Amino acid sequence: MAAPKKGRRAPTSQGHPGRTLILVLIAMAALVGGMFYSGTMTPRLGIDLAGGTSFTLAAQNQPGKPNAINETNMNTAAGIMERRVNGLGVSESEVQTQGSNHIIVNIPKGTDAKQARQQVGTTAQLAFRPVLTTAAGAKTPEPKPSPSASGKTGEKATGGKGSSPTPSASASTQGRAVTDALKKPSASPSASASDKPSAQPTPPAPGGADVPPALQKQFAALDCSTKAGRAQAGEQAAGTKPTDPVVACKDDGSQKYVLGPVGVEGTDVKDAKAVFDSQQGQGWIVQMDFTSDGGKKFADVTGKLAAKAQPQNQFAIVLDGAVVSDPRVSERLNGGNATISGGFTQQSAEDLGNMLSYGALPLSFKIDDETTVTAALGGEQLHAGLIAGAIGLALVVIYLVAYYRGLALVALASLGVSAVLTYTIMTLLGPGIGFALNLPAVCGAIVAIGITADSFIVYFERIRDEIREGRTLRPAVERGWPRARRTILVSDFVSFLAAAVLFIVTVGKVQGFAFTLGLTTLLDVVVVFLFTKPLMTLLARRKFFSEGHSWSGLDPKRLGAKPPLRRRRTAPNQTKEA
Repeated sequence: MAAPKKGRRAPTSQGHPGRTLILVLIAMAALVGGMFYSGTMTPRLGIDLAGGTSFTLAAQNQPGKPNAINETNMNTAAGIMERRVNGLGVSESEVQTQGSNHIIVNIPKGTDAKQARQQVGTTAQLAFRPVLTTAAGAKTPEPKPSPSASGKTGEKATGGKGSSPTPSASASTQGRAVTDALKKPSASPSASASDKPSAQPTPPAPGGADVPPALQKQFAALDCSTKAGRAQAGEQAAGTKPTDPVVACKDDGSQKYVLGPVGVEGTDVKDAKAVFDSQQGQGWIVQMDFTSDGGKKFADVTGKLAAKAQPQNQFAIVLDGAVVSDPRVSERLNGGNATISGGFTQQSAEDLGNMLSYGALPLSFKIDDETTVTAALGGEQLHAGLIAGAIGLALVVIYLVAYYRGLALVALASLGVSAVLTYTIMTLLGPGIGFALNLPAVCGAIVAIGITADSFIVYFERIRDEIREGRTLRPAVERGWPRARRTILVSDFVSFLAAAVLFIVTVGKVQGFAFTLGLTTLLDVVVVFLFTKPLMTLLARRKFFSEGHSWSGLDPKRLGAKPPLRRRRTAPNQTKEA
């Protein structure tokens, strides 16, 4: 009784081929629907096909580090730049070293070139310095008309500081460093009240005994309201030792500062990200997490600053020599985290968080050259490649029709399904993971046509071998599948392994070829198992194929099949020998 049951299950052990085909069609419809939903109907193109912008950056020696330009630091800087650019949502960007002191950055079209330029060239050297004194960004008059000058400067400086002491104190009691006004204040009323007596002495003698006379003079002469003044201050700050005080400008030029020695280094920041604060109404903020050592340093610094009077209860967050924020501290901040807030837009908060998250460059760079890359050459190569691919596909189709006849319809339908799946997935991977289609990736897709066609041929030949042995089509389809399946899996595994190794050990455009080759290899397995095999099972039930029509490609006479009766007579002989 067991044998007949097994005999009945053999044909149905393949499941319901119609249901499998319906699932494949549903998956294709879902992918196409995803394209319409996302509004992306074409794959994202790389720089060689779409054009873009190319930057050439030259490394600069830093003060006190004459031998900083070396292979290790250049490779480190290139890696950080690549992570920063990819942090902008850019893929297929090319960041590579050239010579001993240059880095080439190629960014595809569709990316904000100005934003990318700021990201890749910014060294992101972060430091937390205590504020010794602050004043308006304009140059302080050299003569010492102490009453008038101090009154003006005190009004400008303390307008921003004095206009919101109460809110800052209440917010900082919750363990956050709250940034004061980051824009030019127009707060003359607040300056005329309680802040006037204490604020007036500050500009003439900034920081008292804490500031050397030479630095006081430099502070008075500093003009942060001009771009040249801010650039000069940034260069001076970058060349100052961490243990020395320094003068610096606000990044927007509205204020200038005398800052004490570095209290916490930027390397002590473990992570930073932009977050919209809807609970306390601070808008966009940047949340920072410190390392264990950095958290202790930050707690010690804020504990000392909290005991001082304004403005010396502030610390400046200095990025590349410019003050991006100057929070006030009212108590020691523990917990290893802090928040930079005040005046951020979403873009500026994300930019700051991106630069801090991906680390500081070990070198400083200047942009030597910036060029726009056109897609003309890549377009011509793509056009030639597509023509070559079309010719190759046409030859494959002619061969399939001439040799396999009706089976060529199965192969062409499978190739069509594979093409739809490949195109839709590549299109959706653009906005999904930033995948961009470049010329090597197109070559990988063309090579995949041969791999996919080879899988069909292996299966068809197994079926034809079974027919040559005297079996009818339906048993031939089922018996030929296990042997063909093993061959297909081994072949695709070798191809996928080669693509994976190539993707891991290479960089740049070659990775596009490896990624596409690996993707199409996986899709080949999916198509053969879930489309080609079920389709052959259904066609084996059709009279045109099952009876071996001369145009079906499965004609027993053309294949030289053995007569079935001759095969059956061998059974008694085997029994007698046994």
